[in-house]
Amino acid sequence: MKHQCGFLIDMDGVIYSGGQLIPGAADFIGELLEQDRPFRFLTNNSQRTRRDIMTRLNRLGIPVQEKHIYTCADATATYLARQKPGGTAYVIGEGGLLTALHEQGFSVVDRDPDFVVIGECRTFNAEMMEAALNLLIGGAKLIATNLDPNCPTSHGMRPGCGALVSMLEQASGKKAFSVGKPSPVMMRGARKELSLDAKRTVMIGDTMSTDILGGHQLGYYTLLVLSGTTHSEDLAFYSYRPDMVVDSIADIHLDMIDEWLGQSTSSSDEESQFFEVA
Repeated sequence: MKHQCGFLIDMDGVIYSGGQLIPGAADFIGELLEQDRPFRFLTNNSQRTRRDIMTRLNRLGIPVQEKHIYTCADATATYLARQKPGGTAYVIGEGGLLTALHEQGFSVVDRDPDFVVIGECRTFNAEMMEAALNLLIGGAKLIATNLDPNCPTSHGMRPGCGALVSMLEQASGKKAFSVGKPSPVMMRGARKELSLDAKRTVMIGDTMSTDILGGHQLGYYTLLVLSGTTHSEDLAFYSYRPDMVVDSIADIHLDMIDEWLGQSTSSSDEESQFFEVA
């Protein structure tokens, strides 16, 4: 199909919420698989490996493979391997981040690292933060898998990677480089895995400041679902808008998007259209 597109899809708030599958999610992903559409699930959570996430989705009834997963840990490790092949890192994070770094040839150390890398961590303590601070003062560079200030859990919210990074930035005087959404490092890296150009890439997310902003900045078609963190009244507070707004993933129709992208491609010299679907 001339205008067939591919998808970058956030998970929490789009595919599931509170551990429960959002109605319509399984049907939508099933349609992508049936039509052999290129897609990747994107997550700013660096805790779990691609295999862990695949298993969770499979148990929810989403029959995807590891290749369909792209995490901020993967993006971070790939970026660091290009910056410093065979480098070293002091890591505050969990299995997903550690695995991704090892797969890219990095060594995890507690002395003289090239980088201090911060990801989601439920077991950090003051000693770990003190060690990270002194390594930064000693010359290590500060890397964040993402700058999300908090993370939703089944019990509410907990401090996110961005909260830990902010503490180290304040204490060390160094500014972190963040790789996760909305960074173009992750957003472009995921698109390249799909072998698509920007005009045929659709970003589906529930968060304006990461999913939609990242897609908007790179010229992707952005689709906001209202089943997660963003509500329709919140749109008034942003100076940018998604190309489409729907209640949930159940309201997304591939033929509708293909038609819109076809019109958009044929009118590439015109200003991008913005519209909402109730």
